Amino acid sequence: MLIMHKRSNSSDFLLMFIVFALLLIGLIMVFSASSYTDLIKHNGDAYYTFKRQLTWAGIGFFAMIFTMNYDYHKLKKFSIPLLIVSIMLLVVVLFMPGIKDVKRWIGIGPLTFQPSEIAKFSIALYMASTMSQNMNKIKSFTHIMLNYVLVGGLVFGLILIEPNLSMAGTVLILVFIMLIAAGAKVSHLSFLAVVGSCAAVVFTMSEDYRYRRFTAFLDPWKDPLDTGYQAVQSLLALGSGGLTGMGLGKSRQKFFYIPEPQNDFIFSIIGEELGFIGSVIIITLFLLLVWRGIKIAMNAVDNFGSLLAVGLTSLIAIQTIINIAVATSSMPITGIPLPFISYGGTSLVFMMITVGVLLNISRYQKKSK
Repeated sequence: MLIMHKRSNSSDFLLMFIVFALLLIGLIMVFSASSYTDLIKHNGDAYYTFKRQLTWAGIGFFAMIFTMNYDYHKLKKFSIPLLIVSIMLLVVVLFMPGIKDVKRWIGIGPLTFQPSEIAKFSIALYMASTMSQNMNKIKSFTHIMLNYVLVGGLVFGLILIEPNLSMAGTVLILVFIMLIAAGAKVSHLSFLAVVGSCAAVVFTMSEDYRYRRFTAFLDPWKDPLDTGYQAVQSLLALGSGGLTGMGLGKSRQKFFYIPEPQNDFIFSIIGEELGFIGSVIIITLFLLLVWRGIKIAMNAVDNFGSLLAVGLTSLIAIQTIINIAVATSSMPITGIPLPFISYGGTSLVFMMITVGVLLNISRYQKKSK
């Protein structure tokens, strides 16, 4: 059978539709979740957060248009420089002024951005580029340790120092998934899984606030006013929504009960206002998005495109799973945005860039003749 590579005139329309649907829902829910607190905190401007998110959505849209029309093969030459820049930015952010000893943002005038968002994308690009050029070495334990585990571990460590365990953990999970996709040995992957699990336990127990979050996860109702507060309020929001929800804009938990309702716990507000049906629709859209990403990876014309699609799709899937798991108290409380929906400029822009690259890869397809 002769395999021909063909560039299509159009990108994956369904993927584009799903992303725009999530983006629209996100804008509506960010306004709903933030309008009351904005009235109090920003001199009566109920649209403060919404306007900022809308601006970032516009920037993200043009970034997506650019990357979906920029030949993804040309991204290879940026893989190592972008990784180096992202590591440098992760070092710089540690010297920036933080909030309560948390240093995650670099400010440029009135704007701020999170270097960890750039780092996640750069890791996916770096691994896809280097692995596609060295597929014959992927079975070598020394090769994957020196080129991927150590690099991923360095980025993990820098993000952990911020501290941001959830974002750091996302990097390690991404590295692991891409090694699986590239065909690393099961024995090597098993070893890394055991080491990673042990490290997770150590990092959880090494900081008092992480340990308290873990014990609160086991029984949030034991201390509902302190360590279990966020989980309890999130569950109350989800439970109040019932089947069809209380109605758009009618959440009670957003009135200073749930911290950051427009960000880490926006899924809780969705469950409260749109109910079980609305929550299932959101989850279904994400499942469809991941399915399209996997299909793009399977139909890519080369290993680079396939591995890059796997990495970028994994980034979306990992963050979605963690955010929803936290909101439903299925894992300890940690802060990570829900892709395309949560408030946050850097996250939204890089998610749109991610989709743009996926759409570009989808313009190249295998055709049997």
